[in-house]
Amino acid sequence: MFFHIFIAAAVAPVIVISSAQAQAQVPVQIRSVHLQDPREDFVRLCAPQMAGRWAHPESVCGCLHDYAVASVEDSDLRQALLRGISETGVPNIETDWVPPAKRSQIGATFTKIAKPTLQCMFEPLD
Repeated sequence: MFFHIFIAAAVAPVIVISSAQAQAQVPVQIRSVHLQDPREDFVRLCAPQMAGRWAHPESVCGCLHDYAVASVEDSDLRQALLRGISETGVPNIETDWVPPAKRSQIGATFTKIAKPTLQCMFEPLD
């Protein structure tokens, strides 16, 4: 009887420690699954908006992300542009998406992305 109690007392901490380690590892594994490539997310959201307009919507969306949007240095304007393209399928920036201090830069942003946008849509690199 004493032997059984001794074994139970020796095994119980190992089970508890193993269980605690497994619980500690689960959130790390879940988090790593949810980390995605922002480019892939953009293409996934953008492509349905481009379907029917272009023969290869994924290529157009990838090109827009890599060349047109990437040329915008300001992160607020870049995020607004990404949102506009993924929601409408065309370069679009709603003034509400940009901080008031940067709204005056929207026109210059469109001027800057005009050529790469047209190249992506009509002369894709792929």
